[in-house]
Amino acid sequence: MLPMPPASQPTATSCAICSLHLNSAQLDPTLIWRGEHWLLRHHPHPSPLVGWCLLDVRRHCAGPVDFSAAEAADWGLIVQRASRLVKHVSGCDRVYAIAFGEGARHLHLHLIPRCNGIPETEAWAVADLYRDVQHNCRAAAAEIDVEAWIQTAQQRAPRLMGEGPEGVRA
Repeated sequence: MLPMPPASQPTATSCAICSLHLNSAQLDPTLIWRGEHWLLRHHPHPSPLVGWCLLDVRRHCAGPVDFSAAEAADWGLIVQRASRLVKHVSGCDRVYAIAFGEGARHLHLHLIPRCNGIPETEAWAVADLYRDVQHNCRAAAAEIDVEAWIQTAQQRAPRLMGEGPEGVRA
């Protein structure tokens, strides 16, 4: 067996997601909610679907194996709440949660609305949709629709993300 070369570890200064978090002009148009450890944002343009969101850990962290104790304790609840927000605002049937960590080695969980009757959102077809939009083979979601979705999500986030009557932060 050949030895694996050491993985190159990006630093917070070289990480595109860390840079995005520090660039309010770029982040703010997509930002839905920000908590102590996490932030929820809509996929930037070109977005494959209206409601395709990303749940990011706020500090530079490659994934759950690197979580602090506080992040680990909060993870399940925050994924549930963010998924509920996506489902509630999108009116979708399910929310897929997908993270690979190869495009950017900073945890960003894709929360993808799955709607019955829309074959492009079924299982692995959603990956084809993503690639097609990224390679300009298919039109992205209309920016005006994405902006309207973000505004609705921002209005509902305080209640659904645990800052209002339906969710008291643990």
